[in-house]
Amino acid sequence: MRNKNKNSPIKFLIGYTKKYWHKIFLAVIFMLLSSGLNILPPYLFKTVVDDVLISKNFFMLNVICISIILIFGLKAVTLYFQRYFMNEAGQSVVMDIRIDLYDHMQRMSLKKIYSSRIGELMSRITGDAAILQNIVTGTFIDLMFNIVTFVGMFAFILYINWKLTCLIILILPVIAFMLSSASEKLRKAGHSVQEHLADITATAQEAFSAIRVVRAFATEDEELERFTTANKENYDALLHSVSVQGIFAGVIEVFLIFALSVVFWFGGQNVINGTLTPGELISFIGYIAFMVQPIRSIMNQMGVLQTGIASSERIAEMFEIPIEHSEAENENYNGKIKGNIKFQHVYFHYEEEQEILSDINLEIKAGEKIAIVGSTGSGKSTIADLIPRFYEPVSGKILIDDVDIRNFNLKDLRRQIGIVPQECILMKGSIAFNIAYGIENPDMKKIMEASEIADIREFIESLPDKYNSEIGERGVTLSGGQRQRIAIARAIIRDPKILILDEATSSLDVAVERQVQKAINQAMKNRTSLIIAHRLSTIREADKILILKDGKFIQSGTHDELIKAGGLYADLWRLQYGENSK
Repeated sequence: MRNKNKNSPIKFLIGYTKKYWHKIFLAVIFMLLSSGLNILPPYLFKTVVDDVLISKNFFMLNVICISIILIFGLKAVTLYFQRYFMNEAGQSVVMDIRIDLYDHMQRMSLKKIYSSRIGELMSRITGDAAILQNIVTGTFIDLMFNIVTFVGMFAFILYINWKLTCLIILILPVIAFMLSSASEKLRKAGHSVQEHLADITATAQEAFSAIRVVRAFATEDEELERFTTANKENYDALLHSVSVQGIFAGVIEVFLIFALSVVFWFGGQNVINGTLTPGELISFIGYIAFMVQPIRSIMNQMGVLQTGIASSERIAEMFEIPIEHSEAENENYNGKIKGNIKFQHVYFHYEEEQEILSDINLEIKAGEKIAIVGSTGSGKSTIADLIPRFYEPVSGKILIDDVDIRNFNLKDLRRQIGIVPQECILMKGSIAFNIAYGIENPDMKKIMEASEIADIREFIESLPDKYNSEIGERGVTLSGGQRQRIAIARAIIRDPKILILDEATSSLDVAVERQVQKAINQAMKNRTSLIIAHRLSTIREADKILILKDGKFIQSGTHDELIKAGGLYADLWRLQYGENSK
């Protein structure tokens, strides 16, 4: 992946175009040829008037007609190659940006991802990248084409009559000032449009992701109102952008028409006085009239370009967000683990004023089953997330086999840790794909063994397509218990030495929980297991149970020891299972 430094949007794009400079060079060459051919027709007006109509030269009439056909024929050819090479380069550039952006966003810290709206992140890959695609493949080269055309036409009117050209020069500073002012306003308007478009994407994505909740609470009208508000704000931003663009384009065009009238008045006097031929005046006026189109196009393209720059800024901003570093600090450590875990004076917070963990000291020996119990927000899942380095401690150390986990290659570390989360997320695809997720060329025998341990093999083999059965988006065709057991199989197929169960059965009913618990017990054999529990019945056989409150351990012991000692664990147990239960 490219190294992204904080840069201007233009430099950001140029960094990606270097790889395709030869295609862009060819596109520019054909653009210059096409622009040159575009400049010639007005000059032919002079020849038509002076050498054909006034002189009545039939030979020159034939030459002019053939020249016009050749000029426009060659222009069509050069335009084709200009667009072909620019599109080839532009599409490649945007493809590279999208791939790098997706890769970067996947590697951003979980803290950043969870604090962002997923729809907002997705809009960078889809909406912003699509606008960049339009800029790189068309707008930029068309802007260059129109600028070159304008400059070429200006050179011709200077050649035809420098005195009349001076009249045009008088209004150019006004036009330049207006173009500069328009560029800044259009850039701000373009940024606003992209932000509101991202808001539309995020609002829709949130509603569809939570469609069951929306239906359950009958809030379709409220969600429609949210979407309508976001859509209206985007509409207003677009209208403002179009309004700014239209006002500046119209005013500049009025100035050009004013210049045309002045030129016609002074030029007409020169023709009457005999200091200018009728053909020269017609050609000069033709160039002024033709210059209106490239200036209008420049204005339109500047509006689109500024929107593209805004999109480029938004994409570049994502690359400035730090990512997780996979490389180990100690390159010589081979990363193979046995499963001993130690927390040494670990502190952690998301926000400085809100401490989540405070001076956590914990030792789990290889093969032990340790459970952590606590109320919501006490820091249980945070402890689990620190082991695979989803987050980094603010201070303190976490050791595995007496080696600081920062000395492991991040991928090597995570591949040796199996995780079964509370919310089982499965990917669209087959059961075999989901069990072996992330394994290149998986062995079917290992898939079957993992499904056996997870107590899901019998169900899978009862399906018509067995392991090739498609499970649908997020596993919607399976029950909660079946999804959870596939998640267990996915966690253990690599034979991890550490298994983390983060409230793995809390979303299941009691009957299904008992079935899944059987699979969990089988999966924990000969593995260091950390169990984050809500239902205390699932951890009764743990080697040690730790009670977490306000980011600190306040009790520890076996189930029987904690019941006998009284305190928070005993209170929670009796609350769940009755006053006389043990």
